[in-house]
Parts: sequence; structure tokens; C-alpha cells
Amino acid sequence: MPLWTPLAILAVVLALLGLHVFSAAARAWVWKVLAAIAVVMFGVHAYLALIWAPAEREMGEVYRIIYMHVPQVWMALLALTLNFGCCVAYLFHKSWVTDALAEASAEVGVYFGCVGVLLGALWAKPTWGVYWDWDPRLTTAAILIVIYTGYMGLRRFVEDPEKRATWSSVMGIIAFADIPILWYSVQWWNSLHQRQSSPKTVDPSMTMVLRWSATAFLCLLIVFIYHRFKIAKATRDREVALPEALPARSPIGAIS
Repeated sequence: MPLWTPLAILAVVLALLGLHVFSAAARAWVWKVLAAIAVVMFGVHAYLALIWAPAEREMGEVYRIIYMHVPQVWMALLALTLNFGCCVAYLFHKSWVTDALAEASAEVGVYFGCVGVLLGALWAKPTWGVYWDWDPRLTTAAILIVIYTGYMGLRRFVEDPEKRATWSSVMGIIAFADIPILWYSVQWWNSLHQRQSSPKTVDPSMTMVLRWSATAFLCLLIVFIYHRFKIAKATRDREVALPEALPARSPIGAIS
């Protein structure tokens, strides 16, 4: 399989995402196409990750969990970055659409983060000898999950929709400070967790499989956020007695 294949598919996925954001008529079917792409890619992914990609020189076969662990964490960081953007946007231009998207992205981000950390623990046992170590990368990842779990808890306990949206936006902006610390932790501190690899430091086929996996998970991330957004927006519409209380559009584009 050509090494550029996942990049070509990624370009298609990003084009579909743009179509979804800017074309209301396309929103009824774009998510279905993305879901279908994810299903097909995950089917091929099993062969690529378990058979096609070569074994790692030091860890042997056990390293193959990287093709699930790393993309899950990437998707968590991407979703929580989207949450940060929505939180900032809401404070500048109040919109129930932006608020609903912030809620959806945080919840999906925490899901991917929890799965990513769990897979990392399963990988740590045969390589480090323990499931968990208070390594800076692991510690900042745990803190991130705890903070955003608190963010979701805040959204559940504040009944007034406008206060909830404002307070959670402030908390989302503060919580985002942990993400760059998490990303750069292995560069800032000499720790147990390995340093980030790059296409220059691994076999090209490993890079291709990792990109393939990340693209498949990106499709899944978009589908999850879209459906969670629809639930959050419907809930917000029921909560708000006067529809004109806040504008229906968001500065980043209406997604409902």
C-alpha cells in the first residue's frame, strides 16, 4: 500500500468536514459517509497494525498497541482544543450553538482520553513492569481527565443555562493550560515515558499505519461530536424559554 494513502484519505475527510460546516444541506449525509469511511478503515487497520507493519526493534510485537493508544490521545487533545475554542468564542459572542459544541467536544474528549490512558497502562505493564507510574506525561494526562470531568460536573450542577455556559467557558479556558504541558512534558522532563517519535526516527511503514489509524479515529471523533452536539443543542433548546434570549448562530458557523 502506498505510504501516502492515509494522507489522501485525510484530505477527503477534511473536505467532508468543511462541507458539513458550511453546507446545511450536506449535514444529513456527511456524517454517514464519515462513519462508513471509519468502518472500512478500521477493518483494514487490523491487518495493517497486526500483520503488515514490522515488529519494533526493542519491544517486539507488544509495541503494536501504539496504533490504538496514540491516536486515541491525539483525538482527546483535538476535541479538548475544540472545546477551548468554543469557550473563548462563547465569551465574545454568546450562542447556544457554541455552548452545545463546547459540551459535546469536552465529553467526547474525556472519553477518548480515558481510553487512551487505559491503553497506555496496558502497554506499560509489559514494557515498564507496572501499569502506572507518576511520570510527568502520565500525571498531566490524569490531571487533564480529572479537570475536564470537573468541567462536565459543573455543567450538570448549574441549572441556569446562561450562568452554566459562562462559568464552564471560563473553566474550559483555564483547563486548557494543561494541554501544552501534557504535550511537551517528555521534552521538558527526563522521564520514564519515551520521547515523541517522528517520521525521521521510525520505519516509514510504521508512520503510514499510525497516520491511517489517526485518520480512522478522526472520522469517529467527528461523528461522535456531531451526534453529542445534536443532543446538547436539543437539550439547550428545551431549557431556554425564550428562543430569542441568545442568537442561534455561532461565530464559527452554525452546525445544527
